[in-house]
Amino acid sequence: MTPPTAVRMMPAQMTPAQQRAAAQIRAQLTLAVRYDDESVVADKWIRQRYDCGCFASFGPARKAVVATAWHEAGHAVAALAVGARFSSASIHHSHGTEGRVHGITGAGDQAFVIDAAGQLAERLMNWTMLERDDDLRAWLPTWKSDGGDARRFRTAIGPHFGTDELGAWRHCESVLTPLRLTIRQVARALLVHPRHLPHPVVAAIAAS
Repeated sequence: MTPPTAVRMMPAQMTPAQQRAAAQIRAQLTLAVRYDDESVVADKWIRQRYDCGCFASFGPARKAVVATAWHEAGHAVAALAVGARFSSASIHHSHGTEGRVHGITGAGDQAFVIDAAGQLAERLMNWTMLERDDDLRAWLPTWKSDGGDARRFRTAIGPHFGTDELGAWRHCESVLTPLRLTIRQVARALLVHPRHLPHPVVAAIAAS
């Protein structure tokens, strides 16, 4: 199975409010270009995780926000890459979830790419990819739950890969690794903006 030949990063039509939000985010990202991801996290996202008692201090909470942003950015960019749509992406912390890409539709037989994209994006964040097949074979059975991503991935690979999880995972890598900088841009947009990002705004940020 070959990766998509053209990644669909064309921005969707935006409302005036969404245009303003995208412009504001771009301006913030330009100002923050010299800072690392942890330095640009909006205070709201840190306090959500600290105030619930999930972390003992702001430092670990900040690191958790960054990992979540990359994870959700992976899902969002993968959706754009395979031509799917979604309503919004968020790193809002609540009971049972650290963030979510909401209302994904139209993924078809490429849904498994979106399912794997959160884990892959976290690995792309620090270049901790499992390059040796033996290492990947050992890790894949340990990938469970993950908000349902692991279960959906194993169900969705059937039409193209049957039960070949390794082959399906390598395909996902071939789609997403070239999009690492796009994932990072969307992750940073999620970090600096203290609200959810609608699909057209994410598409515009990804296209830029």
